[in-house]
Amino acid sequence: MTDAEWAVVRDAMPVPAWLEGRGGQPEGYCHRQLVDAVRYLVAGGIAWRAVPADFPAWDRVYAFFRRWRDNGLVVEFHDRLRDRVRRAVGRDPEPTAGIIDAQSVKGAASVPAASRGFDGGKKVNGRKRNIVVDTLGLLLAVMVTAASVTDREAGWTLLERLRERHWRITPVWADGGYTGRLVDLARDVLRIALTVVKRSDDATGFVVLPKRWLVERTFAWLMHSRRLARDYEMRTDTSEAMIRWSMTMVMSRRLARPPA
Repeated sequence: MTDAEWAVVRDAMPVPAWLEGRGGQPEGYCHRQLVDAVRYLVAGGIAWRAVPADFPAWDRVYAFFRRWRDNGLVVEFHDRLRDRVRRAVGRDPEPTAGIIDAQSVKGAASVPAASRGFDGGKKVNGRKRNIVVDTLGLLLAVMVTAASVTDREAGWTLLERLRERHWRITPVWADGGYTGRLVDLARDVLRIALTVVKRSDDATGFVVLPKRWLVERTFAWLMHSRRLARDYEMRTDTSEAMIRWSMTMVMSRRLARPPA
């Protein structure tokens, strides 16, 4: 990270417990080095043991990543950066609308059979990333499942997670994979107006669909991180953490960019 980007990241990082008198002990390594190492791994798609010697030892970097994943610190860090990006463009930090979609990716040999499946529509053997983004394309909720899980099945759980964290969201746009009973359940139980944006029957070739292009652009941002080119993780919550780390890089670089 540049110094300007580190200033943004440092202000958004969760405060360690030992600094607030809540127990624990100081980190053995500089937080900037640990964060840089995790970002390097996510962006470069390398294995944990291949972390360069310029960074702390790989097992210390992995321990930092695991602690942030298990204690929800990466979620807190990600959400703080998202709130700052929304404020920077004149938006309310709490979003009021979202777009939902899913992406199937191939699973590496390290992905266990219990959490992988075959997506018959996309012809992909691996996992599926289900996400909800706001109208800026910033991540609001994410859930990783086996690729065999349908959009409707995963969509219900994902919308429940969305409602727990973002109570103001009412309209959510989706593609044709979310039609059916899910629309009624979202309206009656979660008070979410799930609107399906379908492709016109008369359209030929590539067509930009209203609202849906926002979530597709987010998937394109994620593909810039080579660790996400396919799913290498044994646990689905690790995959979700990798996605959030990738989005933190997108947001911190945007905040550190000098104004035009």
